[in-house]
Amino acid sequence: MTEISTVEEYKQILTPYLTKWYVVTTFLVVLWYAISAYNTNRIKKRLGCEQPKRYLKSSVSFIWFARVMLRYKKEGRLPEFVGNVFKEVGADTFWVKIFYLPVFCTTNHENIKAVLATQFNDFALGYRHAHFKPMLGDGIFTLDGEGWKNSRAMLRPQFVREQIAHTKSLEQHLQIFAKHIEVSQGSTINIQDLFFKFTVDTATEFLFGESVNSLSDESIGLAPPNEFDGRAGFADAFNLSQSYLASRSYVQILYFLIDNKEFRGSIKRVHKFADYYVRKALSYSDDELEKVSSSGYTFLYELVKQTRNRKILQDQLLNILVAGRDTTAGLLSFTFFELARNPEVFEKLKSEVYRHFGDSENPRLNDITFESMKKCEYLKWVLNEILRLYPSVPQNFRVATKNTTLPRGGGADGQSPMYIPKGSTIAYSVYFTHRNPEIYGKDAEEFRPERWATLKNLGWAYLPFNGGPRICLGQQFALTEASYVVIRLLQMFPHLESRDDTYPPKVSFQLTMCHQDGVFVSLRK
Repeated sequence: MTEISTVEEYKQILTPYLTKWYVVTTFLVVLWYAISAYNTNRIKKRLGCEQPKRYLKSSVSFIWFARVMLRYKKEGRLPEFVGNVFKEVGADTFWVKIFYLPVFCTTNHENIKAVLATQFNDFALGYRHAHFKPMLGDGIFTLDGEGWKNSRAMLRPQFVREQIAHTKSLEQHLQIFAKHIEVSQGSTINIQDLFFKFTVDTATEFLFGESVNSLSDESIGLAPPNEFDGRAGFADAFNLSQSYLASRSYVQILYFLIDNKEFRGSIKRVHKFADYYVRKALSYSDDELEKVSSSGYTFLYELVKQTRNRKILQDQLLNILVAGRDTTAGLLSFTFFELARNPEVFEKLKSEVYRHFGDSENPRLNDITFESMKKCEYLKWVLNEILRLYPSVPQNFRVATKNTTLPRGGGADGQSPMYIPKGSTIAYSVYFTHRNPEIYGKDAEEFRPERWATLKNLGWAYLPFNGGPRICLGQQFALTEASYVVIRLLQMFPHLESRDDTYPPKVSFQLTMCHQDGVFVSLRK
């Protein structure tokens, strides 16, 4: 009884103090919010900021929003879903709230310019490192600050003109590619599947010093390449991992919910694949490295001359492999998809190719150089138009590192600045910027390369390779490879037909964009 009475006595003594503590704490919290709101409103007024339109009034509704978005993504209809949201809001900029964090979505090129360039230091990658770290680690696409600067300084020399003018190394892989088309004898093929195999073969040769030769198989009478631990199933694991990473980025702070045994297993296989090449490169002494490098340029060997840190090498290689393989494969797939649907464009392009580089009877391979391809005007128009309609990275994200503003989106007309609190996510979609009829005309949804005859000074309204300090290092690499492949395929196979009536195509929004189900065409001599 003595102990109980003692506890009761303590309660009686402490209760008044606890009550006062709760009152004071509540008062301070309310005061803090009031001061913050006052300061925010003062800043908004001083800068002329107005509130942008809001989509979804309830923060909890984002759970429904995320589920529907991921379902559309799985069905290959994500552009349809996002486009409908912008139409429903009736503006090119709006915001939603994920629990306590605001997310600003925009297609306005002035906002994109601010995020990527003029206000570059106000924004960072935010959650991207956490989204992508399981597979890509600490690489150029996942790091901010000094880590990103160091990565860019390390990788920039690898993309100088001598390295991107790599057309001769493409020919041997293109000949194997052609065998697959020849054995089809004009029947329907999924050319996207071949392009993804082709680009992983060329990318691994450029990056690792030897190709995985995924195009070599018994269907064309070639023995499959030697197996090693990690090679089997690499391509499927690579694709699956990227699908998970993309889903993690779309749900932002809820990324940790997208993590399962299948995801971790696919990443383990991808890492084994890269580790095989990294260990092989690190086994060379400095003298041996110079010797193997003398026979031709290899990305990995040049990196090993800068660092022998296995993790740095693996992370940077996988970062570049994502870009080097997927962006080029997607660009080529969409190109032949549209060329097959537009025979008049195909014939016009073929005439230009034959005039500059010869036809199937007399292909002038020595004339196909980095410089001569850049002078092929109609080819540039075609690739520009493909990248406009189907940008390799259709949407991206940044997070505000401090309280800041963006120049457009506020007010009823969307023309006023808007206030961006620290920690807010900015989701920008160049996919819809590139389809803006106010910039590209009423036929902005149509494939028409001729529009590039008059399109001038588009600036930030055309961003197929991002912009600002983080502009893609490998853009000329991708354009060089794509141009060469288009030229050579038109020389070897002058007849192209579409075997797919689905339009607009179902698209797969992963880290990069491609067709959801494949590109079905017929190619023949």
